[in-house]
Parts: sequence; C-alpha cells; structure tokens
Amino acid sequence: MVLKFNLMFGKMDNKEVLLLKKALERQKKARFKAEQILENKSKELYEVARHLEASNARLENLICTKSNEIDGAFVNIIDPYVVMDLQFNVISMNASAKEFFGYNPGEEFVNLSQLVHPDYLDYNVNYMKNLLQYGTFNKYRSKLILKDKSVKLVEINGSLIYDRDKNPIAAQGIVRDITRDEEVKHLLSAQKKQLDIIVENSPLGIVLTNGNQIIRSNKTFENLIGYTELELKSLGVNAISTPDDVEESTTLLKKMQLGEIDNFTISKQYNCKDGTHLWAKTSVNVYKNEDDGIDYQVAMIEDISAQHELEVERKQLLEDLEKSNKGLQEYAHIVSHDLKSPLRSISALATWLYEDYKDVLDENGVNQLRMMQEKVESMDKLIVGILEYSTVSSETVNNTDVDVNQVIKEITDIIYIPDHVQVKIVKKLPTLFADKTKIHQLFQNFLSNAVVHIENEVGLVNIDFTETTTHWQFSIEDNGVGIPKEYHEKIFKIFQSVGNNERSTGIGLSIVKKVIDLYEGEVWLESVPGEGTTFYFTLKK
Repeated sequence: MVLKFNLMFGKMDNKEVLLLKKALERQKKARFKAEQILENKSKELYEVARHLEASNARLENLICTKSNEIDGAFVNIIDPYVVMDLQFNVISMNASAKEFFGYNPGEEFVNLSQLVHPDYLDYNVNYMKNLLQYGTFNKYRSKLILKDKSVKLVEINGSLIYDRDKNPIAAQGIVRDITRDEEVKHLLSAQKKQLDIIVENSPLGIVLTNGNQIIRSNKTFENLIGYTELELKSLGVNAISTPDDVEESTTLLKKMQLGEIDNFTISKQYNCKDGTHLWAKTSVNVYKNEDDGIDYQVAMIEDISAQHELEVERKQLLEDLEKSNKGLQEYAHIVSHDLKSPLRSISALATWLYEDYKDVLDENGVNQLRMMQEKVESMDKLIVGILEYSTVSSETVNNTDVDVNQVIKEITDIIYIPDHVQVKIVKKLPTLFADKTKIHQLFQNFLSNAVVHIENEVGLVNIDFTETTTHWQFSIEDNGVGIPKEYHEKIFKIFQSVGNNERSTGIGLSIVKKVIDLYEGEVWLESVPGEGTTFYFTLKK
C-alpha cells in the first residue's frame, strides 16, 4: 500500500504528503464513525422488527379469537343463520337453520332460491339483484317451502361478504320465522272486522269516551240521537245530557278515576238533535292500561223510552189504585156502619117480638122469628167479612215479632170449637216478623173453617210447620168432610164456598189468600172427601 502510495505520489513534496496523510486519517475516522452509527441503527431496526413480529402475532391471534367469537355467535344464534355463495348455494348453516329448513349442507346440496314459493319467485329475483347491487337488504319477506313440505313466511336480513380487495365472495342472512306473527296479525284483523260488524249492527248504542270527550260511536247510537259521529265528537257527553244527569255521571266518573268502582249503570235522558229526549239505560265500563290508569270508558246505551212511558203509566195507575183502595176502604167502613145500624134494629125488633109474642105465636111463627135472627146474624158476618177483606191489602203494615203459638191460643179462646173437636199444635211453632193482626186473621180463618166442618165423633185439627231458607211452610190438617177436587181453586175466590153451607160467607179463604200474597207466599190443599183436608201455605221470612 505504501509502495503504491509512493509510486502514485512520488513527485509530491513532503508538505503535500503530510496533508494527504491527514486527510486520509480524517476519512478513516469518519468511516469508523459511520460504521458505528450504521451498526446502532441496525440494532434498532432489529428490535423494531422483533416488536412488529410480536405485535403481528398478537394481532393475528386476536383476529382469530374475534373471528371464532363471531362464528360462535352466528352458529349459536337463536334465529336461523345461513352463508351462501353468490349463486345462493348454501355453504353453511347454524343449528337453528338446520332445524328450521330440515337440510344439512354438509350432507346434501341446498340452493336457497329453489326453496322459494312460486308465488314469491319474481319478488325473490328482484331482491337478490338488489343484494348483489347494493350489498345488503333488510326485512325482505318471502315464503319458503321447507324439506317437510311445510310453508313458512319469513323475514330475512342479508348482506354480502367481501375479500380483502373488497370483492364480493359470498352472502349471509339471518332468517326469522314470522308465520305465527302473520297468523296472529290476520286473526286480530279478522276479529277486529268481526267486532266492528258486531258493534255497528248491535241493537244497543255503543260509545267510546274519555271523560266528556266522545272518541267513537256506532250507527245505532247515532240513529237514536240524530247526530253524526263527527258532531258527537265536537259536542261531548255533557252537551247531549240533561244537567241532573251530568251531575250524577260526573260523580260516578270521579269514583271510577279513584278506583272505587269499575262500572255503573244509570237511567238518563239524552238531548236529541230534533229537540226531543231519549230515555236510555246506560251501562259504563272502564278500560285500564298496563299502569292501571284509565284510558277510556265504554258506554252501552239501551233505548228504554217505551219502558219509561210504561213505568210512568204504572206509577200513575198505582197512585190511582191507592186512591181507589183508600176510597173503597172508606166506603166499606161507611157501608158497614150504615148496614149494621138497620140490622141491629131488625135484630132488636125480632128479639122483642119473640119475647112479647112467643106464647101467642104458634110453632111456625116462632121458627120464622128464629130464622129472621139467623139471617140477620149471617148478614152481620158477611159485612164484617167484607170489611176485613177490604183492609187486608192496606199498606199500613205494622211488622213485629209474632209468636204463632200465642196467636193460636188467642184464637182458640175466642172462636167456637165444638166439644168433640181438638186443636193440636204438633210442635212448637216459630216466631214471625209480621203484622200480628194479619197473621191472626190468617190462622183464625183456617181454624174456623176447619172446626165447623168436622162431623166425626172425634174431631182433630193438627197445626205443624217446616222451614226453608226463604220461607216458613205451615200445614193445618183436619179429619173433616173433605173438599171435592173441583173446589180446590174456587174456594180461595171471594163469595165462593163448598156446596150450599149457610154457615160460610165465602169470604174467609179469600182473606187467607190475600194475606199470604202480601207475604209473598203460596197456598194449596190436599183433600179426600169423607176423610179430611190439609191446607198448606208459605210465608216469606
């Protein structure tokens, strides 16, 4: 090297040689330094490369993990999940899809487009074109024929799958079976139509309200009141109701809002468009939401105008009848007094004639005077019977606790009972809550009727009772002459009696019937002529 140096620069002087040597030394040092820098940078690059390699490995592992997680999510998703190539040949399905479609792509060829129902073929082609063009579709509906030949209506959300260069390589879709949803939807729609038909053709007026606001009404109510639904909505409930009815309805609606009641029924008047009034029975029910708040009320309106007129007429008739009854009662008392006065005179004159001339008159004359006395007594009994009959249904009823045993004792103490007849109480009789006078009339007429119609040597009248949940049932049995079947209904009518018995006024059992009717009971009898009669009657507790 030195030789070569000397040969190249032999002609140079020492100074020049020295300068050249220094230049070479500087170059050598610079080169060494550059080599050191390069070595350090190489080490740094190596460390960066190792770090990038490790990061890339972690990234690949993370991508693989996430990919597995995504694959697992789709495989285990509840709805059917399908992956297809661009010719819609199925590549893979999750378990839900295999169960739903009935196919297994690993074992058999499946092309999703071949499963489309003929009615949806054109519709399906258009949607597939949209998928290839735009890369996605949402809520695409189709009808599919599954492997078991069942037909299902489905909703599909689909999208394309791309490679790294953004080229489409496959398609995926989530399928949701909406067959049941559509069936329910159609069923609800059909039921709504049916309900609308029922509502519109109902003989009752039906109105949907929210407080005073009318939301909807049916044709029946509109025809009843004369307003259209639009007019009713603008008017409101209060405008078509009378002031008194508005006050009552408002009170009841407040109770509804407070949860005190869920429904109520009132009879009210509605103001019709033509100025007339409609009497209607209105039944209101509340409809509550999930939070137990009131959404609206449903009112059912029944036209009771005819019934109302009949009720008004009935009340008037009852008032007229009450006045008539009072008049008849007053008339009966007056007639009784006016008839009894001359009867008492006739009885006194007959008695005087008998006492003054009994020694003068022959037997025929005495018998005629006796007959006159008997006729007068019969007439007196008839007048008393008529008076009692007229007062039975009087509204003056003084109900108290009445011991029937005591009533029987009082009756047997005052009525005539032949020596051969015994009145017997089979078991202790109950205490009734009733008018004592009317109960006394009831039993006295039964007993008086029984004891005088017994012709056997030993006569017996048995009084008994049984109890039901709502009534007392009494029986009065005798071993008298009996009553023929043809008289069983007749004897309870006024002035009707069995045969030509002059001892009977024909009023006693008619009084019995009126008293029993007053206490919402029934009366009937069983009898065998020549053996006896049993009267049965009930009185409401």
